[in-house]
Amino acid sequence: MEITFYKYQGTGNDFVVIDDRQLRFPQNDAKRIAKLCDRRFGIGADGLILLQNDDAADFKMVYFNSDGNQSTMCGNGGRCIVAFARDLGLIENETTFIAIDGLHHAVIQSDTVTLQMQDVQEVQQFEAHTFVDTGSPHHVQLVDGLDRFDVKQKGAKIRYGAPYYEVGSNVNFVEKISEDIFAVRTYERGVEGETLSCGTGVTAVAIAMFDAGETGSTAITLNTEGGRLQVTFEPNGIGYKNVHLRGEAKKIYQGSILC
Repeated sequence: MEITFYKYQGTGNDFVVIDDRQLRFPQNDAKRIAKLCDRRFGIGADGLILLQNDDAADFKMVYFNSDGNQSTMCGNGGRCIVAFARDLGLIENETTFIAIDGLHHAVIQSDTVTLQMQDVQEVQQFEAHTFVDTGSPHHVQLVDGLDRFDVKQKGAKIRYGAPYYEVGSNVNFVEKISEDIFAVRTYERGVEGETLSCGTGVTAVAIAMFDAGETGSTAITLNTEGGRLQVTFEPNGIGYKNVHLRGEAKKIYQGSILC
């Protein structure tokens, strides 16, 4: 099977993106998806995204982790598919699309995409970490010496340990830089390793740091290994609303592959 693909990245979080409006891609073939995402035997990516038609929105986003399994919401993937839809001529500078966690609104200007995330209804504070679901589950933990931290080993231990076990959680290690700037490194489930950036992860970090009293700002800059993202939000007494993720998303290349 020959597949036409596009490669997009958002602050180093990279994706194979496919125009599947004709519903020809075998999306239940996890082995094929994993092979396409493989960095030695395929195209190489943190995940694969299908753009499909939707009756109630401009398009539908279907996201798979690099292990081939369909996953929960991906923030950087959401920003990349908005750029893809613009490049296809489906939208101009504003859109609504449907993802696994519901409807999203986004605005694109040049290579910068601002994506509205779902409201956060609950933040769980524990002694040494915070848990937040921002469309995907996220464990958030402050550490010292983030640049020297063993993210893969310690992230895997938390991801597979209590209380997450097989279902798992993404794990974000965080270091405070200033009142409104935090450095973040993320271990992603489904990738089973560190990615250069995680959109739902930095969104969780921003809200977790505000909720824990580490910052009084509702406009947070997050420095990831792949670049800089901004998250804004409004506390509403029981949770957080008007949550937006902003950063660069752009096409790297396109081609075709036999798979």
